[in-house]
Amino acid sequence: MSNAEVVVLIDKQDGIATVTLNRPEKLNALNREMRKAFCQAMQELRSDPEVRVVIITGAGRAFCVGLDLRELGTSQGGIRDEGKVSFISVIDDMEVPVIAAVNGFSITGGFELALACDLIVAAETAQFADTHARVGVMPGGGMSARLPRAVGIRKAKELSLTGNYLSAREAERMGLVNHVVRANELMATARELARQIAGANQKIVRQMKQLYERTTRTSLQEALQIEQEAFSAFNRAADLGELGGARESVMQRGRAQAAKN
Repeated sequence: MSNAEVVVLIDKQDGIATVTLNRPEKLNALNREMRKAFCQAMQELRSDPEVRVVIITGAGRAFCVGLDLRELGTSQGGIRDEGKVSFISVIDDMEVPVIAAVNGFSITGGFELALACDLIVAAETAQFADTHARVGVMPGGGMSARLPRAVGIRKAKELSLTGNYLSAREAERMGLVNHVVRANELMATARELARQIAGANQKIVRQMKQLYERTTRTSLQEALQIEQEAFSAFNRAADLGELGGARESVMQRGRAQAAKN
């Protein structure tokens, strides 16, 4: 089977897995076949002990334009497949960090997919939009929960109620996107970010990812308590000798980065 016939491509190199949505002629609209393949791919990567970071991107001129509108209103149109997992929940379930490399249009369900990722890197040509109200459907992939946390409640309401498009640069100014780069630099930038994460202490990377998920879903007081509990548990199990050995390499890396800046 050629790559053109495979709706989800997977490439693994040096602990970094790149998952590419591959229906470019349909702007990577999520039909049932693609949703099933994507969920299977992410579940396989979750159980792969060699994978330290996952990058999700799209083939062609779109990242993902959401659910395939031709399936809406049919038995295949729901966000959840066969009552099991969804293309959003499989990202939530990942223990390793997930980076969205948004190469083009990231619309509605595709926007929700990007929001579910831990970090977002976007090409200058990328566009974001929530068109649920324009299409006439309710969100089911976390839009109303994640978008206001990313850009604030008033801007989130504006985007969702108008269906207006948001440029990559505007998204960066709002804090929705981590980095905006030239289109031909997108994957190199995402992979470099992934390499930096993959080079850190993987036990702590995974624990901190989980910690952020917990602390950002509660009050400040409760979040501080959660962090202190995690810190106490770490201290009880920490190897002080190992920490001392890592300190010098961390300082060298910091000096090198400071010199570049």
